[in-house]
Amino acid sequence: MKDEQKPSAPNYTNACIVMFGVNLSWVFLLLWALWGLLAVAALGWSLNRWMTWLEARRTRACQPFTPQR
Repeated sequence: MKDEQKPSAPNYTNACIVMFGVNLSWVFLLLWALWGLLAVAALGWSLNRWMTWLEARRTRACQPFTPQR
């Protein structure tokens, strides 16, 4: 094999975030049409709680270890 330089992979982070918002929007609209605004509010609240828990878990995992004396 030759030692050829391959270009770096494209960064799809922004596209992923935008598509998450688009998919979340149509899911909320579908829920609203089927079960009403209360179901959308409940799903939004539970997603917010889950994302907050996930953020707290990630920050706890990244903290450096400091032994106590």
